[in-house]
Amino acid sequence: MKIVSKALNSIPRPILIKLSYWVRPVIALFLKGSNYTDPIDGRSYRKFLPYGYETIRENVLAPGTLSLERHRLFWLYLKNETDFFSNEKKTKLLHFAPEQAFYNCFKKTKHLEYITTDLNSPLADVKADICKLPFKDNEFDYIFCNHVLEHIPNDTKAMQELYRVLAPGGIGVFQIPQDLSREITFEDNSITDPKERAKIFGQYDHVRVYGRDYFNKLRGIGFEVTEVDYTKTLSDKDINKFRLAKGEIIPVCKKN
Repeated sequence: MKIVSKALNSIPRPILIKLSYWVRPVIALFLKGSNYTDPIDGRSYRKFLPYGYETIRENVLAPGTLSLERHRLFWLYLKNETDFFSNEKKTKLLHFAPEQAFYNCFKKTKHLEYITTDLNSPLADVKADICKLPFKDNEFDYIFCNHVLEHIPNDTKAMQELYRVLAPGGIGVFQIPQDLSREITFEDNSITDPKERAKIFGQYDHVRVYGRDYFNKLRGIGFEVTEVDYTKTLSDKDINKFRLAKGEIIPVCKKN
């Protein structure tokens, strides 16, 4: 399984997305069971797939939606703690680097005007640089930008652009891989070897390891930030059932 995970991680994401359309159903059928449940599609499996770069995490990649721990946590929060799905008011959503786990569902949600953006993803409606967005000020009611900022050298400029295009009263969710034991974010541009970068930053194309100061950086841009530890509201049984990362924080950002 570890060999399979490393092989998957070496495939460029646009190709992996295309391959998954026919591979996914076969794997999902093979792993069908009752031990673990993906809340996004409601399907249960005897086990999930492994996933990871430098460190392979066992039993974390749901076969049906290709969701990881962070996707399932975000989904549960949106569904159980917000009116994102139940609100019938026309809502404009900007989704960066659209995750396959959410794409079809958001696309089918009737009240959403759903716009996706990325530089390379085949799922992106608008090819754009996050540091120079082609959108009007105050345009979006929601912005989802998850596991993107750790790839961006000038994350301050990216955050400023996110703030600019979010409407007053709007909500942004900006998840990142985060080391909560670090007070201060670490980055070092002098480290150029891809293997060394992967070892230190988690992936060769990450430019930093965010610490707890991430939340205050967002506040410094102007966002009102709520650090949501949603796993605290769940039982250990459900955390295991949905294969979540206990203690992972969802940064919920509001523009006043």
